[in-house]
Order: sequence, then C-alpha cells, then structure tokens
Amino acid sequence: MTKNRPGSGQVRIIAGQWRSRRLPIKDLEGLRPTTDRVRETLFNWLSGYLTGANVLDCFAGSGALSLEALSRYAAFARIHELQRSAAEQLQTNLATLKCDNAEVIIGDSLQLLNRPADKRFDIVFIDPPFRKGLAAQAIALLQQHGWLNDGALIYVEVEAELHGLPLPPQWQPLKEKQAGQVSYRLYCYQQEAN
Repeated sequence: MTKNRPGSGQVRIIAGQWRSRRLPIKDLEGLRPTTDRVRETLFNWLSGYLTGANVLDCFAGSGALSLEALSRYAAFARIHELQRSAAEQLQTNLATLKCDNAEVIIGDSLQLLNRPADKRFDIVFIDPPFRKGLAAQAIALLQQHGWLNDGALIYVEVEAELHGLPLPPQWQPLKEKQAGQVSYRLYCYQQEAN
C-alpha cells in the first residue's frame, strides 16, 4: 500500500491541465496526502461539478485535493493550512504551475471558518488530522457561518473507526467508501432541508 506514496516528498496530479505533474511536498508530522486511489474515486464523484467551481480546502496539508481541483478547471481555490512550511510549499507549487486563481491562507482553519463567510463555495474539502475531532467542528462552522452555496458538495475524509459525524439536516449523504484506515464521504448541502 506504500505504493501510493511516491516518496513522502511529492504528490502527483492525476488528471486535467497539469496531469501527471509531480510536485514536492514537505515531509511533516501528521501530513498524509490523500492516496492516488482515493483521489481518483473522489474526483470521479466530482466529475461534472468542478469546472468553474469555487473550492475551499479546509485542512490542505500537501494541497493534493485543491491542486487536483484546480487542474480540472475549478475557477478558484481558497486553501487553509496551519503549518507555515507546508503552506509556503503550496504557494511555491502554485507559482510553479503558474496558477493565479488560488489563495493560500496560513492559519487555523477552525478560526478562519468561525466568522461570517466573505465568499460561498461550491466544493469543500475537509481532510483534517485524524483523531482530533476537527471534522465535526469544521462541519458545524461551515453551516453556522454560511460558507456553502446551495447544492455545494462537501468531501470529508476521516479515520475509519469514526462512524457517526454530527451532520446538519441540510447535509445529504451521497457517497461513502473505506480504504484501509480511511473513511471518505461525499455530502450535498441543500439550503432547504428535506
């Protein structure tokens, strides 16, 4: 299974305008880029929704998810990353790709989300460090402060043993899979709860 980690030193973009590009990432504690296999499944799920989408990557780490979305013609990505060196590497990678439709914000995503939204998003990635309860907090803040466009798709990647996430009634489960120690899910936000 270590096959998907081509050296904890780089991430590969799977498809789109930067297909097969390999970009360096920092080897930092707690940084676990989403594997190629899981990303392939996720982006199959998102196929047809990415072009022109505004993307929010709440716990970016390597930036694999937001870079993949931008490669597949997302209109814009806001990228939150707490660790300065990981965020700086992301900024360097965006510059290497000559990508000017993304912003990297260095800071605690929960603090950044804990304010009224200045922009709404179509696709949101929640892939926090495991076993810290961060996914549930991010879900609550996204809902509470109006960060989601109606019909937004939200991807949540958590530890496999975490079964129940507290979800607002407006969040409809669409897909769910498990790969090894990882459980990954896709939800749709609908302003009017069914």
